[in-house]
Amino acid sequence: MNILAPSILSADFSKLGEEVKAIDEAGAQYVHIDVMDGLFVPSISYGMPVIKSIRKCTDRFFDAHLMIEAPERYIKDFYEAGCDLITVHQEATTHLDRTIHQIKELGIKAGVALNPATPLETIKYVLPIVDMVLIMSVNPGFGGQKYIDYSTKKIRQLKEMIDDRGLSTDIEVDGGINTNNVKEVIKAGANVIVAGSAVFKGDNRANVKEFLELMK
Repeated sequence: MNILAPSILSADFSKLGEEVKAIDEAGAQYVHIDVMDGLFVPSISYGMPVIKSIRKCTDRFFDAHLMIEAPERYIKDFYEAGCDLITVHQEATTHLDRTIHQIKELGIKAGVALNPATPLETIKYVLPIVDMVLIMSVNPGFGGQKYIDYSTKKIRQLKEMIDDRGLSTDIEVDGGINTNNVKEVIKAGANVIVAGSAVFKGDNRANVKEFLELMK
């Protein structure tokens, strides 16, 4: 099943609870939560208090993408804030295997993210123990960027790696996804689609429904 994960980084923060409820009611299966610390990426976004506050607005799956240095310091805090899946960057943690196990020991799903220029080779040993791999199709840290074309080849190669090993790992893609290229990304092998500005600019309910229709 293909899953839409609207990124609330592009939502109107003056009415964040309403925005989350709207995408929920429109049928988006996940809520994608981008956490940025100003170190691993230039921007700073939000942390546990915001996640706790919107957790009250929906029972949808909370997909937390930690763009932070040494994420292992805060795994339990994000779990307690209500996250259902925590994704950490291969580039941001020295002991990736340990961090993945730290997440899974809490009884939730674990993901690993790769920046555009990071080779798939770097996660081949942890691939069997993660629930999802997030392919960044822009350089992380800012919304509204253009999709990097070579990401499609990377998605396709990751799908081959997963299939060759008999795994059922989800492939999430984040960055520059819109209604013009979402079918291409799914055809390459992705099944979890992150969309930020393409959902939250304009009528977010209508945008969610358009994405879901294209993703069938």
